[in-house]
Amino acid sequence: MRLGVDLGGTKIEGMALAPDGSMLARHRVPTPRDYGGTVEAIAALVRALESATRREGTVGVGIPGAVVPETGRVKNANSTWLIGQPLGDDLAAALGRPVRLANDADCFALSEATDGAAAGAATVFGVILGTGVGGGVVVHGRLLAGPNQIAGEWGHNPLPWPAEAELAPLPCYCGRAGCVETWISGPGVAADHARVTGETLDTPTIMARAAAGDRAALATRARLVDRAARSLATVINVLDPHVIVLGGGVSNVAGLPEAIAAALPPWVFSPGVRTRVVRHRHGDSSGVRGAAWLWPAP
Repeated sequence: MRLGVDLGGTKIEGMALAPDGSMLARHRVPTPRDYGGTVEAIAALVRALESATRREGTVGVGIPGAVVPETGRVKNANSTWLIGQPLGDDLAAALGRPVRLANDADCFALSEATDGAAAGAATVFGVILGTGVGGGVVVHGRLLAGPNQIAGEWGHNPLPWPAEAELAPLPCYCGRAGCVETWISGPGVAADHARVTGETLDTPTIMARAAAGDRAALATRARLVDRAARSLATVINVLDPHVIVLGGGVSNVAGLPEAIAAALPPWVFSPGVRTRVVRHRHGDSSGVRGAAWLWPAP
């Protein structure tokens, strides 16, 4: 049995998977806002899943950050109480067994490449379009983990081929300005709509209005599609993946994968674009399922 844990900013989800990938048990708990409480909550969640299934399993955890290989400590986490902490070591001590950690976007990509929307594809780029913009790369069923543990972090590159209205770079939490994340994340889309229209709405409301034919909302949706296509074109030009899978809250915009795919050709360095752009299959469960898949078959 494999156990996956998705450590989010507000909730921690755990799932037990049978060898064939079917779900045996699932449980969620609120995320404590301190490090010690987080370690204990994850350990208790694992124990609860094992009690429910009456089995012991391998444990993989998706985290909102990355682990520095030399130190085993967490970096780049928006759950700031994790930064600098030896989360893997502390969880292994609490559970009495090895624990594998990976970035939550990497877990999403691995899930969708294993038995999701990109199952069977040789190379997969998994995209998170949510509160932030992240990604993960899977090659022949295995996560690509570079020496800096940042493979797939396309959201912290500058928006490519900027239009005149995009030349004034927007500040990003990473300390730089003009990042893709500032334009096409959920908050980025809402901020773009507010700048253009003076109307403060969240992204789901904007997209619902677009679906109903509101002209201003349709224009915001068109800018999202254009910016996402330009940004993903640079990924295709470098990585040339067989499939791009969209995840995160913004990915649920109706028709978004098809619209982005149609907007790619002018920006891709090829006379044709064969990369498929698809929506996730497992939805909110992709992160926790991918964490479980961090362990190979026994």
